[in-house]
Amino acid sequence: MSSKTIGRAITNVEQWSCGAPLDPRLRVTINFHPDLLINDELLIQKLVRDRSYQSQFLTGISNGGLTAFRGGDRWNWESRIFDTAYDAAPDALRPKYGALNYERRGTGASPRFGSCHLRLAEHTLDRCTFCYPDSHLEPSDFGTKDRMNLIEKAKDNVGNLDVLDNYVEAHVHGPVSLNDDIEAVVLDPTFKGTQIEDAADQLGVPVEWHAGYRLPRELVDKAVAYRGPEIANYIRTTFGDKDLVPADLIPKRQAADDFATLKKVWHCIAKFGDPDAFAKSERAEEKLP
Repeated sequence: MSSKTIGRAITNVEQWSCGAPLDPRLRVTINFHPDLLINDELLIQKLVRDRSYQSQFLTGISNGGLTAFRGGDRWNWESRIFDTAYDAAPDALRPKYGALNYERRGTGASPRFGSCHLRLAEHTLDRCTFCYPDSHLEPSDFGTKDRMNLIEKAKDNVGNLDVLDNYVEAHVHGPVSLNDDIEAVVLDPTFKGTQIEDAADQLGVPVEWHAGYRLPRELVDKAVAYRGPEIANYIRTTFGDKDLVPADLIPKRQAADDFATLKKVWHCIAKFGDPDAFAKSERAEEKLP
């Protein structure tokens, strides 16, 4: 049943897709916050226990909208786009959401959803579908491994969408197994020496570290225009006059601070503390006369 269900879903998307085949050297990444709590267990510890990455339909958590239930927006969208293939299928078969890392970002393709990411192996491209932009925007442009013109659309749209929203969404159909489907887990360096690193070492996949997010204290004022004065004030009053890094959010998440507020704080870190953006800026300055 599983292969028939997945094949039906992918075939339905393929009929709407166009373009040349995808470069097989590109990878899908799944960004996540390893310190999110699921029933008093860190998400990365749950990964160790389950040996697989699970969708919102099973975990009940998301860094986006929480609509993964029968009749919810996520359920309805999947029913329509995947030709009702999953309507009566086990939730474990439903697609897991990531993004195509066509820019080869060290921090993963969709950092809006987390400071760390899983990098999927090449063979998973065979059971991926894609859309642009994000599915919650009801896109009409789709792609598969063999028919992919979404990268050009995303590049042409730079500046029209927030940088955190301008990614090619990926849907990985079927189970995502740590043993079979993951090339590496890539972590933010502020998690070194924490229980998150300890758990990552138990995943059984290579552990890598990207350059590291850091929101400089002098850029906090930009959060006023970006996520509102209440978020900027929260950052100042909660974390003081310091640069803000992902590990600073651990105690707040474990204390069950307001999830929506912490999500917006993360958006500020991701947008204004992006190490890839800093690296590009430094390279550009090196070329100045």
